[in-house]
Amino acid sequence: MYVKNFYLEFSRLSEYLKSSSLLLARLVVAYGFYEPAMMKWSNITSVAEWFGSIGIPFPTLNAYMAATTEITGVVLLTLGFLTRAISIPLIIVMIVAITTVHLSNGFAAGDNGFEIPLYYMIFLLIFLSHGAGKFSLDRVIFGDKS
Repeated sequence: MYVKNFYLEFSRLSEYLKSSSLLLARLVVAYGFYEPAMMKWSNITSVAEWFGSIGIPFPTLNAYMAATTEITGVVLLTLGFLTRAISIPLIIVMIVAITTVHLSNGFAAGDNGFEIPLYYMIFLLIFLSHGAGKFSLDRVIFGDKS
């Protein structure tokens, strides 16, 4: 009985870490999307050519869509605004990245495998299911149930 009560109290206290953990995770994921987004925008023509070379249809349109989604994700995740909504297109970007670039390299990040995009996708699923937390514009604008 002591172990159960201890664990329940521990669980209750750990709830105080939820929003700060979500904030930290949002900032880390946003930072992870920043460099790829800026790289795409710095030379969108080369990105479109590369997309075409790996079989992505409508490569120019998809290069612009990926770059726009990523940079929008950086801003919205950082602010914690429309967090659940932006998670969906970012998950799609990660699925495309995994299937077109990383899957054939295996799992390991060191081999350009799908490990890192998978981790981002898991974090995005957490944001989709849990929201942005207390430290977000979602909370300020939409309230507790955001």
